[in-house]
Amino acid sequence: MLTTIINIGNSRGIRIPKPILSESGLREQVELRVKRGEIRIISAPLKSTSVAMTSLLSEKALAADWDRPEEDKAWASLQ
Repeated sequence: MLTTIINIGNSRGIRIPKPILSESGLREQVELRVKRGEIRIISAPLKSTSVAMTSLLSEKALAADWDRPEEDKAWASLQ
């Protein structure tokens, strides 16, 4: 299929017809790979960080921050 590079604001781009996009299986995020004379559009790898893993990491970070003697002093002065 031939298409034309068009102006999009200060950038340039192409329109990808819906049937081609559907057939490709591309998702929201893509990776662009450039070689001389070609640009490849590839599905970006899915991030496998789950909500549970994010919560776990956050709990560890919070535990490290809250176990400081200077924090206890600061809170004690407010009581």
